[in-house]
Amino acid sequence: QVQLVESGGGLVQAGGSLRLSCVASGRTFSIYAMGWFRQAPGKEREFVAAITWSGTTTYYADSVKGRFTIPRNNARNTVYLQMNSLKPEDTAVYYCAGDRSKTFGRKAADYDYWGQGTQVTVSS
Repeated sequence: QVQLVESGGGLVQAGGSLRLSCVASGRTFSIYAMGWFRQAPGKEREFVAAITWSGTTTYYADSVKGRFTIPRNNARNTVYLQMNSLKPEDTAVYYCAGDRSKTFGRKAADYDYWGQGTQVTVSS
């Protein structure tokens, strides 16, 4: 099994930045890729960004492209979500997820492991 723990959420003003962290533990060798998703109240969980564990491939949702990046530090089993130029519509609970099936997809069902989530609130 793999355990994922997110941190770094908080309250920030529009235009500001936050960096979320996701630390993986357990059978991390089984992870093919990591992703970030978010869920706002009353909405479905939506894809934000993903990166292969090797770090060679990344992709982003159109809504965050150019503002968010997904760096990783394999030595620390950690994936980050660097969020810049934040907007009120970025407000959500952010989840990191692990893919062991090599799907590398954009759907929540494509991921096998999930963290508990961290709240990000962007004020206008």
